[in-house]
Amino acid sequence: MSRGRVSSGSPFETQIGYSRAVVDGEWVFVSGTTGFDYASMTIADDVREQAEQCLRNIQWALGQAGASIADVVRVRYMLPNSGDFEACWPVLRRWFGDVRPAATMIACGLADPRMKIEIEVTARRPL
Repeated sequence: MSRGRVSSGSPFETQIGYSRAVVDGEWVFVSGTTGFDYASMTIADDVREQAEQCLRNIQWALGQAGASIADVVRVRYMLPNSGDFEACWPVLRRWFGDVRPAATMIACGLADPRMKIEIEVTARRPL
């Protein structure tokens, strides 16, 4: 796959006009991903649970693209409340502790007030 798209089936992708991930050669660009469980279109109230679901969604998208969490080279965390970030650290360490990608945390508004964290990654998949 030299260039392709991955869709999770989330209605947001069709409504807004984007892909969960785009694969371009060895690179995989995963869109900002929230804590929605796309099968049930539900979202937990707890920021840690949302972070876990974000990363499960990202792991799935990377797998569809022939990559894994271990291939992540860049991660961006976006939270409307920067004070929630520290509560996520154990979750993030469990997923990225051995990978240690370059990372940025941004405090910003998100599209839905139920969203407490959004995570975006870039990965370089093995060829």
